[in-house]
Amino acid sequence: MARDKIAVIGAGHVGATAAHWMAQRHLGDIVLVDVAEGIPQGKALDLEEASPLAPWDERISGTQDLAQIRGAGMVVLTAGAVRKPGMSRDDLLAVNRRIVEDVARGVAEQAPEACLLVVTNPVDVMTYLAWRTSGFPAARVFGMAGVLDSTRFRTFLARELGVSVRDVSAFVLGGHGDQMVPLVRYSYAGGIPVQQLLPPDTIQRLVERTRSGGGEIVSLLKSGSAYYAPGASIAEMVEAVLRDQRRILPTVARVAGEYGERDIYVGVPAVLGEGGVRRVLEIELNEEERQDFAASAAAVRRVLAQLG
Repeated sequence: MARDKIAVIGAGHVGATAAHWMAQRHLGDIVLVDVAEGIPQGKALDLEEASPLAPWDERISGTQDLAQIRGAGMVVLTAGAVRKPGMSRDDLLAVNRRIVEDVARGVAEQAPEACLLVVTNPVDVMTYLAWRTSGFPAARVFGMAGVLDSTRFRTFLARELGVSVRDVSAFVLGGHGDQMVPLVRYSYAGGIPVQQLLPPDTIQRLVERTRSGGGEIVSLLKSGSAYYAPGASIAEMVEAVLRDQRRILPTVARVAGEYGERDIYVGVPAVLGEGGVRRVLEIELNEEERQDFAASAAAVRRVLAQLG
């Protein structure tokens, strides 16, 4: 049986780390694509040389030629500028717009049956742009943000509680920005609501840390942004699709009336499996959560309006 083929557009830290995580999960052969001469080839060769020790038999290659993605069932778009200290994700809009449009057109030409997972920031808007440019069905174009934001929230909760991260579940809705909505009421440790285990001020501190989690790493690194957790989050979503796991994962997906929003890409719980987003799940929100989600969606719309 032939292995799945995965294309990663952008061989920077996020793209290369995602390739590493995906190879470890044996998700398929991987081709790294980047405009920088030698970078995708060098990183691919380095990963290939690690294969006997990992071990994996999946092939990893690098190229500047987008035609090499032909036959890919999954395309991951990580190409684009990354944040620097003091920058918001929205500051990246102008520089990354052209990249996403060019890549989306190329993917539509070279891999017309693929699912397209967008990681480039501002991810909610870039996912919408990739969908609009590619002409793909909305189900096959989705973005990575909620898995990353949720795993950060889970990490902070587990460390505060002094328990295993495996026993903490949580998820984050809304746009991937300062107005994201960590859902405290739906967060549990060993099945126990975290609101019964931590005082409100502690929980609020962890919510705020989750919202600024990417910025915290950017400020520490001084140059560049997070890539280990984003790479692992990409692998989680790719595996759900390629193995038709039908995982419920927070996903940047197009909504069509859910949560009172439509014709927008924003973070919502969705079932991911073969063909991409199989359905968006609409959960019950209280008044405060509804207001927070609406404010987050409005922030996405403000940036989206700049696309014209």
